[in-house]
Amino acid sequence: MAAGGRAGADPVPRRLKAGSGARTRADSAARTRAGSAARTRARLVLIGPGFSYLVVLLMLPLALVIGYTAFRRGRFGGIAYGDGMTGDTLARIADPLYAGVLTDSLRIAGITTVLALALGYPTAYAITRLTARWRTVALVLVVLPFWTNFLVRTYAWIVLLSSEGVVNRALTGIGLTDRPLRLLYTEGAVVVGLLYAYLPLMVLPLYAAIERVDRRLLEASADLGARPARTFWSVTLPLTLPGVLTGCVFVFVPSLGNFVVPELLGGGRTVMVGNLIRDQFLTARDWPFGSVLALALMAFLVLLLMAQAWAGQRTTGRR
Repeated sequence: MAAGGRAGADPVPRRLKAGSGARTRADSAARTRAGSAARTRARLVLIGPGFSYLVVLLMLPLALVIGYTAFRRGRFGGIAYGDGMTGDTLARIADPLYAGVLTDSLRIAGITTVLALALGYPTAYAITRLTARWRTVALVLVVLPFWTNFLVRTYAWIVLLSSEGVVNRALTGIGLTDRPLRLLYTEGAVVVGLLYAYLPLMVLPLYAAIERVDRRLLEASADLGARPARTFWSVTLPLTLPGVLTGCVFVFVPSLGNFVVPELLGGGRTVMVGNLIRDQFLTARDWPFGSVLALALMAFLVLLLMAQAWAGQRTTGRR
């Protein structure tokens, strides 16, 4: 009887334990869901401001620019929505006049990039060979121009390159020329202004790339009998190619779209694609064609960045 009583009483505690375990699992699941919801809210709080900034100041304006390309210019400028959508504006980009402006812009930006590389690589290489104290001083001097307004720095070149400026006075003073040279309002002045503005963007990535080169590789090359020039071409340059590509993109991209330097130092004689886009929006008030030019430039730069990323991966993989 006692054994039978115990056998009959056993199922009750087991049911209580099962119910308690189910409640525990339910409470654990509820806490997990609450924690997940709290983490989601925290992520939204952190991501929300940045995402809202991108939507309001990048994605919406970009959508408007893309939409403008499908319409014509209004009679008094702006957008003629009443004429309906058309593809005529896209065909205007093939006009030889605008193609020539784009070609000139690519040439000027390319020359600026090549000169920046020729000046920036030796500068970055020399900085890496300095002591820690003087290296810091040199890097501060490299970025020091960025502490001054870009427009002010550009106006300073007008003072330097004018017919009565410092450069012409120095040239006539030492007898190299008997009359002031025409330095301002030329394509050369535009290249000088762009080079001065964006040279630090070449030096800094090159410095970072050269600084990461293992000195033991250079010592091993020298121990094997390689001359310094051979060591540079066979060891240093291949290892720093990602920095070279990054610096070239950092200089070429802003140089291609710049319109302040060509306007001030070119005097309106040198027209780049940035000036053309600005004039379409602000002077001609041809917003559809200005949008087409802006999107064409943006697409070209995206392709350029993709090519730079592909070349960088190839270079890194080869190592």
